[in-house]
Amino acid sequence: MNKQIAVIFGGKSSEHDISCISAANIMKKLDRSLYDVLAVAITREGTWRYLGDVREAKDADRVTSGEAIETCITEVSVSMDRGRPGLFITKGEARGYVPVDVWFPVLHGKNGEDGTIQGLFEMSGIPYVGCGVLASSGGMDKVSTKLFADKVGVSQARFVADVMKDGSTIEQTIERAEKELGYPMFVKPSNAGSSKGVSKAHNKKELKDAIKLAKENDHRILIEEFIEGREIECAVLGGDEPKASCVGEILSAAEFYDFDAKYNNAESRTIVDPDDLDDAVKEEIRDEAVRIFKVLDGYGLSRVDFFVRKKDNKVIFNEINTMPGFTGISMYPMLWEACGVDVTTLLTTLIDTALIRWRKYMEE
Repeated sequence: MNKQIAVIFGGKSSEHDISCISAANIMKKLDRSLYDVLAVAITREGTWRYLGDVREAKDADRVTSGEAIETCITEVSVSMDRGRPGLFITKGEARGYVPVDVWFPVLHGKNGEDGTIQGLFEMSGIPYVGCGVLASSGGMDKVSTKLFADKVGVSQARFVADVMKDGSTIEQTIERAEKELGYPMFVKPSNAGSSKGVSKAHNKKELKDAIKLAKENDHRILIEEFIEGREIECAVLGGDEPKASCVGEILSAAEFYDFDAKYNNAESRTIVDPDDLDDAVKEEIRDEAVRIFKVLDGYGLSRVDFFVRKKDNKVIFNEINTMPGFTGISMYPMLWEACGVDVTTLLTTLIDTALIRWRKYMEE
């Protein structure tokens, strides 16, 4: 009997649309000889909707469209009965139950890859794809990731953090950043994905504006020194013995790889396994990607991003993404494809890994 895979997507975050595109691609590529695919959407307002059994890959675009999500009236809730794992669905007066074997969260940003929904899955007793609560929350929060990396001696950009909600420390933060980092510098919300709210500041006025923008996305912000170098990414896959892919390079069409450069500018490009990058540097990146993944207690998948500094070829950790995109231009599946792992095999591996973790958890 096929396993029931519930693909959940959408969400309230700024990456709602990217999530829907990723989910459509995943549903198209899941092996229908192994899995029955269920579509669960979260609207922009945070309401859960059940869009049914996606029997054919061709239906994936339809169920992930904005119109389908917003007009769907079938409500859904998660069963918290571990003896009956699945979904309760309601449509008017009609009520029903749908069993679920594995959750496949395709949610980016807040309430999706920050440990919150992973905690719900843990409570429900249903296996799920991807990192657990700790890795998801620690990896999503850039300030926390920095602190984790510092503890194990990972080379990373110098930084200043401001975590106050009331803005009372902004002037002191600006003073510290100017003294310790110098211009230009990057300002980022601690919790936001796809480069939302990220700015490059060249002077004090721009720094103030950048801090204001970042704090509109999250009161916890990170200010980092500017690293002149190449942007290199590496994909990690697996459970207790994770493996690293080959590396890929980002060639941004803009001054830096912000949301528009990533998704809206056709001139931005990615290069898989760039020939002009030293083999020893590539291997160091692969080793560091796995080390950082393990330090954060990663599981299943992550994309780990680095800089290779121009002046000395030094490898510098940038950030980790514990639920990378699966769009047509996303680096994570692209890197594994280059390693000979097609998307369907990759998705099957992720589901198998989720089930292995759950069996170990049940044995403990």
